[in-house]
Amino acid sequence: MKKVFLLIAAVCISFGAFSQKGKVTAALSYIDQNMLDKAKESLDQAFTDEKSKDWFNTYFAKGKLCQAIFTADNPKYNSYYADPLEEAYAAYEKAMELDPKGGIKKKIITTSVLNTLANSLYSQGSKRFEAKDYEGALKSFSTQIKIAEDPIFVGALDTGMYYNAGLAAVNASKYNEAVTYFQKCADLKYLGITPYYQMYQCYMNLGDTTKAESFLLDLPSKFPGDKTVTLQLIDLYIKSNKYDEAFKYIKVAKETDPDNYSLYFASGIMFLNQNRFDEAISELSKAVELKGDVYDLQYAMGVAYINKAAAMFVKANDIMDVTKYTAAIDEANAVYAKALPFMEKALELKPDDVFAMRSLKELYYRLKMTDKYNAIKAKLDVIDQK
Repeated sequence: MKKVFLLIAAVCISFGAFSQKGKVTAALSYIDQNMLDKAKESLDQAFTDEKSKDWFNTYFAKGKLCQAIFTADNPKYNSYYADPLEEAYAAYEKAMELDPKGGIKKKIITTSVLNTLANSLYSQGSKRFEAKDYEGALKSFSTQIKIAEDPIFVGALDTGMYYNAGLAAVNASKYNEAVTYFQKCADLKYLGITPYYQMYQCYMNLGDTTKAESFLLDLPSKFPGDKTVTLQLIDLYIKSNKYDEAFKYIKVAKETDPDNYSLYFASGIMFLNQNRFDEAISELSKAVELKGDVYDLQYAMGVAYINKAAAMFVKANDIMDVTKYTAAIDEANAVYAKALPFMEKALELKPDDVFAMRSLKELYYRLKMTDKYNAIKAKLDVIDQK
């Protein structure tokens, strides 16, 4: 009689375990039928029971449910998981961890759930990037990369995913992570020199100009004859206030690209920053000659003449002789007058620009152009009241 009792007890214990694991089977069936609310209910019960909460199939079912929720149209499922694709990936990883025999691993491979998950993560990352949720995009792309790099993943490696992750990291201001992804692109020879420039810009954003410089100086050996390396070096030296180095590379760039207006603009701005007004005007004049429809060039030319005239006024104030003083003031006003057509052109190219307006207001006042002064002042008054 005792033996019969023990047998019955054993059967009851087994039936209890089966009952809870049956919730997982039911959840999988509900997922196949797209009854995701019932699937979630069954799975929640399985996770609360000691006999099934750490079962690998429970986590496999959770991964399947999370993926189904991501693609579901019914908004009521949105509250089930905050980030279903990340939850799905974590669930599959946990399922394989809990199954030392490797049966669930084979199931994951044969059902191609990771392949589908990787594609969904790419889609999610792209949408997040377009919505300017760059941290979210980076998270999606990073998980996609983890899946693609996993030895069990049977899909082809897409090198573009590293570049996507790098761009998301840059826009999220996570420059060290971005460098890691762009370096991977470089290692895979994806997009040629482009990922190198991205890494250079990351170092600049990190404030590591020394690293950025050494990085750029190494590029000519990797990409001989690429003109853009010189332009990037010019940009670096200008931003680092290393004008002598910048002028050296500008000279080299002009020899191979003499009609590049940006080279004359860059050297003109550097001369302007050093109060070398005549040299600035000479370089900027060439830039305007090559590309007259650019606001920045016209505005810079106007500023060069205005700053030169202002410096002349300062010197004139030291002159004690009235006649000489008057002549010096007239000469300075003549330089102010030279700024006028460039500032007017700048405003024509950018009609709402307050900087050009304020410069013109000063010029019209100095040159006693009353009607134009009153008109520009009225515009600025309206803008300042907003």
